[in-house]
Amino acid sequence: MHLPERPLGRTNLAVTPLGLGLAAVGRPAYINLGRDEDLGDDRGIEAMRARSWDVLDAAWEAGVRYFDAARSYGRAEEFLAGWLRDREVSPGAATIGSKWGYEYVGGWRMDAERHEVKDLSAERLRRQLGETRALLGDHLSLYQIHSATVESGVLDDDDVLGELRALRADGVAVGLSTTGPRQAATIDKAVATGVFDTVQSTWNLLERSAGPALARAHDAGLGVIVKEGVANGLLASRAAPEPLAAAARERGVGPDALALAAALARPWVTVVLSGAATTGQLRDNLEAAAVTWDDALEDELAGLAEDPEPYWSRRSSLAWG
Repeated sequence: MHLPERPLGRTNLAVTPLGLGLAAVGRPAYINLGRDEDLGDDRGIEAMRARSWDVLDAAWEAGVRYFDAARSYGRAEEFLAGWLRDREVSPGAATIGSKWGYEYVGGWRMDAERHEVKDLSAERLRRQLGETRALLGDHLSLYQIHSATVESGVLDDDDVLGELRALRADGVAVGLSTTGPRQAATIDKAVATGVFDTVQSTWNLLERSAGPALARAHDAGLGVIVKEGVANGLLASRAAPEPLAAAARERGVGPDALALAAALARPWVTVVLSGAATTGQLRDNLEAAAVTWDDALEDELAGLAEDPEPYWSRRSSLAWG
């Protein structure tokens, strides 16, 4: 498969249209649907490391050159760092992004009362940046605020913004990810600061509300990374709404590939993340690159769009499994 490289916004980083997010393979529990079937009972550290390396190998072989982790993704940074060393991937051969702000506190337990804790303070940034650099070293290309919101105040925190400016001056691009029904307001506020090189937001066939703001961010020179393109499994084969499933059958691809193709078709998108937990899922996701998105598909699936408030309410109720 040929995945052409493209610039990540105004940075000098090269990425591919499809990237790999490591949220699903760095820790035993996550909110994606169907993990029991995907991963089975063995979610020990070594088993999850092996699965993550299998997915990373398959992604690399397919031409994927953007990999996205976070401090809160359990051992995802550790797994990625070990894979980069073992496979002798030189710094700069792939663009590596990670995030700070959440801390994994699940203790590698499925039944943990809490799996992650959020703190968007400058103190947390400084500590987690040190932890990330200790693992990823010169491979770190992009460091992002994890799930920034207007309400959190992080975009008004001069200490945080100063640390991010210093990091940027040191040669690491800086970005933010967004969450919740007010993503658009967060994106516009971030663009106005002039600090950020990228924004990573949820956009999918169910939740499209961030689209206009992401287009404005793209026009301002930011790289746009789309996460949750299959809505944590709600747009994959197990749970796909019938209009999506029918359209996928007609085109000979899975619903997940068609859902990711919808995001790839947006003119303001730079990278769409696959959150595959298995090599089979990754292969299915990568078929999105060969889908021709047209006006007929756009019209056929327009009715799947939901209001953001109920969408995010449903997402917040998904169980860690």
